[in-house]
Amino acid sequence: MSEQKTTEAPAPRESAAEDPVEAPAPGAETPAGDPVEAPAPAEAAQPPHRERRTLRAALRWGAAALAFAVAGTGTAYGLTRLERTDVPGLSTLGDGRWEYPVLAKPTLPAGAPLPAGRDNADGRHYAPLRSLLLPAPAGSRPDPTVKADKAGAVSVDAFLEEYTPRDREKLRPVLEYEGLIQILVRAWTMPDGTRSRVYLLRFASSAAVGTFTGCTVNTSLNEAETVIPDPEWGKGEIDDETVIPHNVNVSAYEEGKPYAEEQTRLGCLQAGDVQGVIVQSRKGAAPLIPLHQALVLQSQLLG
Repeated sequence: MSEQKTTEAPAPRESAAEDPVEAPAPGAETPAGDPVEAPAPAEAAQPPHRERRTLRAALRWGAAALAFAVAGTGTAYGLTRLERTDVPGLSTLGDGRWEYPVLAKPTLPAGAPLPAGRDNADGRHYAPLRSLLLPAPAGSRPDPTVKADKAGAVSVDAFLEEYTPRDREKLRPVLEYEGLIQILVRAWTMPDGTRSRVYLLRFASSAAVGTFTGCTVNTSLNEAETVIPDPEWGKGEIDDETVIPHNVNVSAYEEGKPYAEEQTRLGCLQAGDVQGVIVQSRKGAAPLIPLHQALVLQSQLLG
């Protein structure tokens, strides 16, 4: 069975003060002339239920489990995807997940702390915002209806087009006067017609992020005037299933029935000085797992 990968960043390892001493092989003689007895075979340890559950959940999402190898500031740290085929009995695909590229966090500027570092109380992200934006999955094509420049930057007006006129007027003063620095978007359409827009909003501080109210159960989207909490998000083993970093707050909503020709789903992330907004919609019913998967991966890029 493959080793379970965790989301915890291992502490930097200190170099050994001296070379390790090799133990004598079984059957050899000690300096005193006594033979060395072979150790008795240990009983196979059964993995705890929680460990089995965590591994099963991580593989279910095929998410990018964090594999931090932080040896100091300015070090690149990556994300590696787990495949179901890594573990016998979990080779069945086709659960609705999308195939994303292997994710990698960017190299930080020299001396810059990690977003969740103890020396970064405000959770500030020092990497370029674009490098933290979730990439489009395989098989997608860019959505030309989203008004963004070549770098993915969007204006306040373009971002507010996601909301009803009522919410636009409430959100505009916040975005114009409460420390907003930048808005980036990546938008794509899948072959089944599902449209995704992933926005990252960088503010001057985490306190400024707290003034943004455009991603709650009271949000009124242009494509969904009312949303309700996603009943499947957080159901049961949310911590194990989603593998979300501790410094990222995530919530999910959906357009409740009855809806018109198209259903919309909304995902929200807050991490230090960055607010994430994910909007997915499709004619008929918007698929459930793609939004959850996008939230998992985007949270790990921000965490």
